[in-house]
Amino acid sequence: MVLGKVKSFIVTYDCLNDSNVPVFSSGDSISGRVIIEVTGEIRVKSLKIHAKGFAKVRWTESRNSGSNTAYTQNYTEEVEYLNHRDILIGHERDDDNSEEGLTTIHSGRHEYAFSFELPQTPLATSFEGKHGSVRYWVKAELHRPWLLPMKTKKEFTVFEHIDINTPLLLSPQAGTKEKTLCCWFCTSGPISLSAKIERKGYTPGESIQIFAEIENCSSRMVVPKAAIYQTQTFFAKGKMKEIKQLVANIRGESLSSGKTETWNGKMLKIPPVSPSILDCSIIRVEYSLMVYVDIPGAMNLSLNLPLVVGTIPLHPFGSRTSSVSSQCSMTMSWLGLPERPEAPPAYAEVVTEEQRQGCLEVSSGRENFDGPLFAYIQEFRFRPPPPYSEIDPNPDQDPSTAEQRLDTCPSR
Repeated sequence: MVLGKVKSFIVTYDCLNDSNVPVFSSGDSISGRVIIEVTGEIRVKSLKIHAKGFAKVRWTESRNSGSNTAYTQNYTEEVEYLNHRDILIGHERDDDNSEEGLTTIHSGRHEYAFSFELPQTPLATSFEGKHGSVRYWVKAELHRPWLLPMKTKKEFTVFEHIDINTPLLLSPQAGTKEKTLCCWFCTSGPISLSAKIERKGYTPGESIQIFAEIENCSSRMVVPKAAIYQTQTFFAKGKMKEIKQLVANIRGESLSSGKTETWNGKMLKIPPVSPSILDCSIIRVEYSLMVYVDIPGAMNLSLNLPLVVGTIPLHPFGSRTSSVSSQCSMTMSWLGLPERPEAPPAYAEVVTEEQRQGCLEVSSGRENFDGPLFAYIQEFRFRPPPPYSEIDPNPDQDPSTAEQRLDTCPSR
């Protein structure tokens, strides 16, 4: 009898979202199938799966020891989040080549279901960085007598959701700075910068409204600018490695001496980026908005306002509340409210399929992975509440009482 051959051997997931992208959170149940297609009968000792999730950092540093001697110091660290094994066919022991206890798989396509639960404890969001990563995957192994095991692996994405509808992330962020330029014995006038944003938490696709005032009393021409930066921090063996990169930026008009510029809600859009990672012990991903004045021939005058990029978008009512609070606290006419505020766009509306695929290309050093690598938000699986309505839900209410309530600032 001539034994058949394995034509295909893959892992698939039963996705819960419309985009058919495997995205999960802590406590979720993950189910899927190992699909085997064979051209004839094969004898199998076992079919196993291994679900794994971990954060890992690694980098090297060169050290000099003496005049001509150098060595390399390796820094590595790993944190495990998931480790699950299961046997779909056969038994645990497969190191012998006996013909006993073998399972025959006939010609055709065969599916073997598996399922497991992610831990209830907080997990780190999937991420790929220069010196570290957070990865989750399921690996299937097919063991046959007298042959090397066949292996296939598929990643899935995990998001530790960050809800920006919390008091901390809805609070305004602001700052003020001033700088005086000196040139030998001459002192120029000061350059002052004040900036504020409505809240700390945002989601990809939203635009940050920047309210700023820049006054140039120096003798130089300056340019006001703003930029969003992502900072990746990796920890291993008591050491730290930090990578800072530009995410998005804008610029204002050049200011000559004695001029002032005011930004009445200048918009800076957040591109599709990884959410913040704040709870992993060896990898942190943080964001900040830098509003600064570019000064030729001198250090820039800059303000850093912390940001948190979340996964659960702002509720429509939360948007209105945040704007009202900002208006009362800032007492500025240019913080007026829209008549009908809307929730931020869903991720699927922000990123096209081509952009998403371009962000998820597999790096050259990783083989047998056909899942997403970069921790981009695939699609919000939490529906936002109904839009805010101006219709009074209690029409029998006393009109004079309602008017008094409208005249009262909610932040007071």
